[in-house]
Amino acid sequence: MPIYLLSDDLIFPAPQLASEEGLLAVGGDLSQDRLLLAYHMGIFPWYSEDEPIMWWSPDPRLVLYPAELNVSKSLEKTIKRSLFKVTVDQAFESVIKACAHSRTRTQEGTWIVNDMMAAYARLHESGLAHSVEAWQAGKLAGGLYGVSLGKCFFGESMFTRISNASKVAFVALVEHLKTLNFNLIDCQITTAHLLSFGAREISRARFLDELKKSLKFPTIKGKWSFSV
Repeated sequence: MPIYLLSDDLIFPAPQLASEEGLLAVGGDLSQDRLLLAYHMGIFPWYSEDEPIMWWSPDPRLVLYPAELNVSKSLEKTIKRSLFKVTVDQAFESVIKACAHSRTRTQEGTWIVNDMMAAYARLHESGLAHSVEAWQAGKLAGGLYGVSLGKCFFGESMFTRISNASKVAFVALVEHLKTLNFNLIDCQITTAHLLSFGAREISRARFLDELKKSLKFPTIKGKWSFSV
């Protein structure tokens, strides 16, 4: 499959044209309009500092249906002990920076480069990107961030500084999404960590079909509010 070079025009090739690895196109920009178009088409950016912007649509796709959330007994015990206070949209910039730093520190490499942080900060200011924070003794212990459109939440990254902090934040998010009748969480790439929560792989075709249905619902814009 050819890899498409994007121009300044606000357009993407069809996701089905992605390579076997899921790479669809390179180039373009991280403007809000382009990012929103990408998410609506089941495409997301993922690249390193020394690379051009790369746009992906992998097959299969990892998703979590909120109703299928699996919480281990040990994590249930941790949640019941109330070791962390969980909030939403209280420290977006701190969360995204911590996600980037966490991957750099562990030498995994990060796609959360400065331009990405600025782009998602703009989405947050527009009420479309959200962070979930886990606090302990007044300090940020873990969290995650992502984008919400229609009845779909697109998870981007998470971090933890204290054991189980990001897991508690994730469970709180999924439980909140249940109350909002969300039907799909896009986890993008398969990891054992997310599989343990009940996420599963589905074909790109099925993902795009379910995404289309989820996006028919109005988007809940603005800062979210809940605390645990």
